[in-house]
Formats: sequence, structure tokens, C-alpha cells
Amino acid sequence: MKMKEKNLDRAIILLMAVLTVILAYNQMQINAVLKISPTGFAVATNNGAATNNVQTLGASVVPTGIPKIYGQELKVSYDDISPIDQQKADTTIRRLGYLDDATQLNEDQMKRYIGIASKISCEYCCGVDSIIFSDGKAACGCEHSFAMRGLAKYLIKNHGSEYTNDAILEELGKWKTLFFPGPITKKAQVLKAKGVELNYINLASNKYRGAENGN
Repeated sequence: MKMKEKNLDRAIILLMAVLTVILAYNQMQINAVLKISPTGFAVATNNGAATNNVQTLGASVVPTGIPKIYGQELKVSYDDISPIDQQKADTTIRRLGYLDDATQLNEDQMKRYIGIASKISCEYCCGVDSIIFSDGKAACGCEHSFAMRGLAKYLIKNHGSEYTNDAILEELGKWKTLFFPGPITKKAQVLKAKGVELNYINLASNKYRGAENGN
């Protein structure tokens, strides 16, 4: 009986060792996919804080690091959105989305908000023209849209003098790229082939909507 138990223990230990090796290998493969994409574009980073221009240095279009100004305030990072930790990604999306209903804008701020948010959509999830209607009300009920609307409102209300309209639209574009890395990576390839500057407005706003599908 003791001999059988010892053999069973050895088999369990061996099985756990094999599983550990397999898991380690799989994690290495996942990391490689996340860090390297076939697009030939660079991660827009600058010492942990993303820049606006996407350069061509052989990495991904997906932004990384902590956003300047608001990242620490809201305790969010571009790195939070990852298939490796779906729970963390969902928490971050909801944290940004909460700001949509929680942030109240005055009349001037609302005009600015409409001007920005009307230029970006969640077309890979919703079919509407933009994440808002012309009066500023929500046009899409998905969590991605809540997150983009919430961030836009937060930046206008709390950092309106530090961000231009285009800078805010860039930030929305970065998060949209995180939400939909596949189609936006494909779009980046198409835009690069056409000689279009690679920034997050061109990649993620409505400016070149549908370019990845030949539209």
C-alpha cells in the first residue's frame, strides 16, 4: 500500500511539473503575441506615458503605460486592458464608464463634449454613427462607449485647459484601440499603405471609418 502511495505521489509531482512547463510556455507565447504584431508599428510610449503619434519601429499600435495627468487620478493604465486579466480589464472599463453618468457638464462644456464625442464611434460593437447623438445623449449602450464618453467628460470638466479637443479625441482613440486591437491593427496597415499619418485620431475616430474594409 505504501509503495502504491509513493508511486502515486511521484506521478502527481511529475504531472504538476509538466503542467508548470506547459503553462510557462503558453504564457511566453501570449506575451510574444501582445508585444509583437505584424503591422510594423511602434507602441506609442514615452517613459511609460503614451504619446500622440504612432511611429513605425516594429511593435504594436496598442498604447502602453500610464496616461499622463489622469492616469494616476483615476488609477487606470493602458496595460489594464489585456486578455491575460479579463477581470482587471472589465474593472477599468467600468471605472471609466462610471464617469459618463457621474460627470455633469455646463452648457459650454457640453458644446465642447458634443464636438469631440460626435467624431468617434464604437462601430465594431454598435452600428451607430457616433457614441452620442447630436444633442449629446448616449447613442450606444455598450461598456466601451460608456468608457469613452466618461473619459471625454472627465477631461473636459477637470482638465479642459490642459487638453485640446484633438488631444481628448486622441485619448479616446487610444482606449478604443485597446478595446478593439484586431480591427484597428488591420486599419493601421491599410492607412500606412496609403501614406496616411498614423495617429490615434486617424486610427480610431470616424475620419477613416471603415478603411480596414476598403471603405
